[in-house]
Amino acid sequence: MDYNYTNEMKTRLKRIEGQIRGVLRLMDEGKSCKEVVSQLSAVRNASDKAIAQIVAENLQQCLLEEQEAGRDGNKIVQEAIELLVKSR
Repeated sequence: MDYNYTNEMKTRLKRIEGQIRGVLRLMDEGKSCKEVVSQLSAVRNASDKAIAQIVAENLQQCLLEEQEAGRDGNKIVQEAIELLVKSR
């Protein structure tokens, strides 16, 4: 199966990459723990949203393929749930 990662997903990850660079800059500048942790929390939230989007979109694609093949999609759903749980 080919996975389709949209430009929107890639843009989201590039934004996260920029946030990480910003955190490193804060550290290099000797900013407070509060500022660094606040920005790291923003990175974590953005990463969580990216994970959810990727899993959701690929889950939909996988389920459609399973239905077209006449198979039960429950295993695919369970795998998606495990991915989301593992990511936290």
